[in-house]
Amino acid sequence: MLKQRVITAIVLLAILLPALFYKTPVPFCAVALVLIAAGAWEWGRLNAFGQGGSLGLAAVCVLMCGVSWYGGLLEKPLPMLWAAAGAVWVLAGGWLLRHGVTGWPRIPKTLRLVGGLLALWLAWLAVAQARVIGVNFLLSVLLLVWVADIFAYFAGRTFGGRFSKGKLAPSISPGKSWEGVWGGMAGVVALSLVWVSLGAAGDSAGTGFGRARRSIPASSNSMAS
Repeated sequence: MLKQRVITAIVLLAILLPALFYKTPVPFCAVALVLIAAGAWEWGRLNAFGQGGSLGLAAVCVLMCGVSWYGGLLEKPLPMLWAAAGAVWVLAGGWLLRHGVTGWPRIPKTLRLVGGLLALWLAWLAVAQARVIGVNFLLSVLLLVWVADIFAYFAGRTFGGRFSKGKLAPSISPGKSWEGVWGGMAGVVALSLVWVSLGAAGDSAGTGFGRARRSIPASSNSMAS
C-alpha cells in the first residue's frame, strides 16, 4: 500500500510540478480540470452508469468548471460559498458515515449524481482559486492535506485499535481507525504550531523569512494578474 502511494505521488508530481510553477495559473488549472473530469467519469461508473453516461457526466463537469473559469470566478472571493460548502460537507459526510454502505441505496440516484458533480466542481474551483492566489498559498493548503494523510496513515498502522473499541467506518473502509483520525488531527495541529512559531521568529528577528511572509499577498496578486 505504501509503495503504491509513493509511486502514484511521484507520477502525479512529474505532471503537476511543471504546471504548478508555470508563470501563469492556466496550465495548472487545466491539468486540475482533466483530473476532475476523470473523477466525474469514475463517479458515473460507481453509480452504475455505462461508458457513454459516465463520459457525459464528465463532459457536464468540464462544462461547469469551464463556465466558472470563463465567468471570472477564479479571481472573485467567495466566502459565503466556501462556508456553505464546508458546512454541507461536514454534515453530509457525518450522515453518510453513520449510515454506511446500507444507507447509500436509499439516496435517490439523481441526488447522488448531482451531489457528486457539485462536490467535484467545488473541488476544482477551490484548487484553481488557490493557484490564482499564489503558489505559496496553494502549497500551504496541499501541505495540510499531505500531513493529515501521512500522520493518519502511520498512526492508524501503529496504534489502530489499541485505544478505541470500534472502527471509524467498518462497512466502508475496514482499515480506517479512530487512532488514524486523531493522528491526522495531531499532525495538522503540529504543522500549524510550526508555522506560527517560524512566522513569529521571523518577524521578531526581522529576517528575510518575515519579510517574505509579509510580501506574499503582493506576489500573489501579481500572479493572479
